[in-house]
Amino acid sequence: MPKKRAAKLKNQAGDLLRSPCPLACALDLMGDRWTLLIIRDMMFGRSRFKDFSASPEGVPTNILSERLSRLQRHGLAEQVPAADGSQRMGYRLTEKGCALRPVLEALRDWGLRWEPSTEAMLEQSSGKT
Repeated sequence: MPKKRAAKLKNQAGDLLRSPCPLACALDLMGDRWTLLIIRDMMFGRSRFKDFSASPEGVPTNILSERLSRLQRHGLAEQVPAADGSQRMGYRLTEKGCALRPVLEALRDWGLRWEPSTEAMLEQSSGKT
């Protein structure tokens, strides 16, 4: 008997899902090399494209643009007028994006405990991730 193919599932943003597993769905959204770092930067208060591209990890600008669009499409971030009053736009986390704080804190704590070469920006974070 031939195997049945799973029905094609889509998330709320219309992207195809490889599985209905919640972990797989979360990884499809933010399991790449850059997305959680962009979210981290927003949690640190960075909001402008130039701020994200200046992070020490050096996210390429084409990837940064795509990840910011993806975060908006999935409701984790939104575009807002820049805080400095310029005509440029900034980004900030939505409530859904802010709900990732404990996840990032847990990953930070794991890295501090198990990866001896890591450094925390403790002065900057003062309780933030």
